[in-house]
Amino acid sequence: MDLSQCRVPDATMFLLFVRAIVCLGLPIVLMLIWRKKTGAKLRSCLLGMATFVIFALILETILHNVVLLVLGEEKFTSTAFYAIYGGLAAGVFEEYGRYIVMRNFMKTDLEKKESVMFGIGHGGIESIILIGTSTISSLAMAFTLNAGMGNMLIEGMSPDLQQQLYEQISPLWLSAPPAVLAGIVERAFAITYHICASYIVYRSVKDKKISLCLLAVLLHALMDGLAVTLSRLTGSALITEAFIGIYTVILAVFTVKAYKNEKEDTVIPE
Repeated sequence: MDLSQCRVPDATMFLLFVRAIVCLGLPIVLMLIWRKKTGAKLRSCLLGMATFVIFALILETILHNVVLLVLGEEKFTSTAFYAIYGGLAAGVFEEYGRYIVMRNFMKTDLEKKESVMFGIGHGGIESIILIGTSTISSLAMAFTLNAGMGNMLIEGMSPDLQQQLYEQISPLWLSAPPAVLAGIVERAFAITYHICASYIVYRSVKDKKISLCLLAVLLHALMDGLAVTLSRLTGSALITEAFIGIYTVILAVFTVKAYKNEKEDTVIPE
């Protein structure tokens, strides 16, 4: 296998750079702006970050590994199973994770402005860990390829590993720039979604209505499940991201309205 002639288009390089800036910088900018505007605490942002790491990256991953071991990889080839299972798993772990953390660690900070800060932290760390770091890795590979040193990436690898790496990095020069741009927009929608979900769960804790947390779970499962289905059926990232965008905007409209109509009072859960 020869990668010495593989080159990443300049437009793709530029958009990868923009995506890295957005994924790494947007959460920080949002946190600083919201803190300055409302006085929300950095602690709420850190709790949102910890919630994602513990409940999504650690606990949910453990479940996935167990289910994969028990059912086997073949089960996940079913779009219906993968959409339903994946959506519910993400919804249960992330939304009930928010509920547990807010109920137990935000008793004195149970305010709507803090729920937004919590959502910024939750969605922000997801953006940084899952997309930001991988984008930086892609940029490093792209620079290596464009310098004509692509064969350094596969030096010493077995043919099977070379093929796996090729399949991982080939989208860098095969994918059209709009696909990279879609990833940038998707991060903005993802953070927006997490802010909305955090507000819904906050109201669940504050109003002592577990049904609102269940609503957050179902909304999360529905979005992820339909996104997976669209992605597998159409094979189009643009269509999938368009759906996520529309879904998030509709949810945001209702969330902003509820936020503005809520009275500014704090209720400490028992």
